[in-house]
Amino acid sequence: MAETTPDQITDLVGPENLSRYADMAVELVMSYGPRLVLAIVVLLVGLWIINRFVRTLAKGLEKSSTEPTLARFLCNLSSVSLKALLLISVASMIGIATTSFIAVLGAAGLAIGLALQGSLANFAGGVLVLLFKPFRVGDFIDAQGVAGTVNEIQIFNTIIKTPDNKRIVVPNGPLSNGIITNISAEPTRRVDFVFGIGYGDDIARAKAIIARLVGEDSRSLTEPAPQIVVSNLGDSAVDITTRVWVNAADYWGLYFDLTERVKLTFDQEGISIPFPQRDVHVFQEGGQPGERQTV
Repeated sequence: MAETTPDQITDLVGPENLSRYADMAVELVMSYGPRLVLAIVVLLVGLWIINRFVRTLAKGLEKSSTEPTLARFLCNLSSVSLKALLLISVASMIGIATTSFIAVLGAAGLAIGLALQGSLANFAGGVLVLLFKPFRVGDFIDAQGVAGTVNEIQIFNTIIKTPDNKRIVVPNGPLSNGIITNISAEPTRRVDFVFGIGYGDDIARAKAIIARLVGEDSRSLTEPAPQIVVSNLGDSAVDITTRVWVNAADYWGLYFDLTERVKLTFDQEGISIPFPQRDVHVFQEGGQPGERQTV
């Protein structure tokens, strides 16, 4: 590589070249200076307006009781989108060609969307869940073959904790498009029992005992009234269906307690709870009937 000689340096910084460079600098300042100043002003004012808009949006979402996760996501999405548009506008004001830049961004967005279509489906499902609120944090739901308490609702997944304390992550895409049973949505629930008694037992007396036990439990609601009816004549038992309305929080407590109390009271009152029986006839050799056994 050839070294620069002192004469060449002198030619570069000579009076004529310096004058030409100065003229070029002045021309550039005159041409781009006002644009640059205007672009800086637009950038600063635009950032101030965007920040004010995002703060106003956050307050509005808070007043409308929007889910906090969805509120944060909408605020962040609005902020990033508006700032990107502002930067493109500022670059265009300075004189930077933005058409090819926007085309590159569009192509990149399409490629990323195709590569992450599963994640985007979960993302869209998360937005739908947070927006329409088929369930909330703390609700007990049954969806996608999983039953448990909603512990956290994220943009891509919903965290469910099962009654035996397992932590299950359910993707929001299938969750938002499937059937969801929200067990905690209503304040009251109906507890259904089926008590079997023998064919030789007194049906009216058995129903009276069940009605007394239901009435003695303060957790059972009087409205709607409990329903105690004979629902089926089975092979070995008469089924008495009992339907009791309770507050949602008392469901399992009443279910377990009343089942135990009915069994103990039936035993005390001499009412049987039969189990399936079958007569088996054993034939001896020669076709003669032998001993009959009941199993």
